[in-house]
Order: sequence, then structure tokens, then C-alpha cells
Amino acid sequence: MQKRNATVAVIGAGDYIGGEIAKKFASEGFTVFAGRRNGAKLEPLVKEIEAAGGEIHACSLLDARKEEEVISFLADADKHAPLEVCIFNIGANVNFPILDTTERVFRKVWEMACYSGFLAGREAARLMLPRGGGKIFFTGATASLRGGSGYAAFASAKFGLRAVAQAMARELGPKNIHVAHLIIDSGVDTEWVRQRRLEALGPNALDDPDLLMPPSSVAASYWQLYQQPKSAWTFELEIRPFGEKW
Repeated sequence: MQKRNATVAVIGAGDYIGGEIAKKFASEGFTVFAGRRNGAKLEPLVKEIEAAGGEIHACSLLDARKEEEVISFLADADKHAPLEVCIFNIGANVNFPILDTTERVFRKVWEMACYSGFLAGREAARLMLPRGGGKIFFTGATASLRGGSGYAAFASAKFGLRAVAQAMARELGPKNIHVAHLIIDSGVDTEWVRQRRLEALGPNALDDPDLLMPPSSVAASYWQLYQQPKSAWTFELEIRPFGEKW
């Protein structure tokens, strides 16, 4: 592994997609700054990356809805080594009938999946612009393009995040900052998704391995975005497993 003088910040370094992104960039020589609300859950990721020879700094109790915490987290990453990549990977996927969607649920989902993305993108850009380059990537979902039944809160937040990302891409692209939005159009192979599929579709719901996307495949897609030359930058990348109907 060739060490780079650069950091990648992963906001929403969860057990699946975020963790796999962190591991992929660490394996490519980046120093990883990983943040999530429950910092104790980062311990297995830290051990795995360090055992493989990578470097990771875990930020415990990062609440990405709080401006001062996002500023501090990204500044710490940039002080360690130039912040080259910022990946926003907070989901906040909930499903409630519209009459059961409380004001608190709607506001909280928007804060987590949209507002915090704005904070992360703005502060990453603030650090990258003086150096004339960088990458800011956002994780989207099917709900970024389609408001499904029961997804008023989640879809509105993801629609908003996509708009933030697109506006940033148009503004920052000419300044050599690659902003991209990745739409994951499928269920990702996590324990939570598996249980939901079993409950909804019955005992044979997991028989076809091509219907769920491995988190490592998502991480590989982010690495592909990172490697793109600026003569062919992608703003929006849709990915789905082989068996997904669309």
C-alpha cells in the first residue's frame, strides 16, 4: 500500500456502505476520518483497517446536523493531511403512511438526509477551494428520483440532497472540484434489509443473490468516481444489482 498525503472524510461511516467505503480508500493509501453518531460502533472498523496496515481516525458522537461538529470534524481531517475527498453517506430511510408521518419525523429525516449533507458539502468545499481541487460525493437512493408510498419524509429529503449536490456540481466543477451524486437503486445486502425482505416477501425472499447489492460494490463505484479524469466527470451515477427490475 502506497501512503498518500491526503485524507478522505466519511460522514455516516456505518457498518455496511460507509464502512466499506472507508476500507476501500484506506486500502488505496488514504488516511480515513470516519464519523458517525455512535462512535463505539466504529471500533470494529478501526481494528480491521489498522490490521490491514491502513490509517483511520474515528470521530465518536459526530452529529452531522450540528454545524460546529461538522466544521470541527472536517478541519481535523484537513489538518492531518489535505482533505481530498468528502463522502456524505447518511441515509435516514423511514417508511410511514402520510397520516402517521409526524412533524418530528419529517423534520428529523430532512435534517439527517438533506440539511447535514448541505453542511458537509459546504464545509468540504471551503477547505478544498483554496487548493483548487477535491472530490465531494453524496449517497442517494431510489427515493432521490421517486416518491414512493410511505416515503414522503425520506423522498423529500433525498430529493433535496440531490438538488444541493447538483447545484454544487454546477458551481464547483469549473473550480476543479468534482461533485457527484450516487443513486443506489436497490436494497443493499445488510441485516436490516434482509429482515425486511423476509417479512415482506416470505422465506424465499433471499434465494436470489442477484437481488441485493453488496456494500463492497457500492464502495467500488465510489472509487471509480474518484478515479475519473476531469475530461469525463460523472455527476450522477445510478447503480443496481443484476437482478433488480427498473
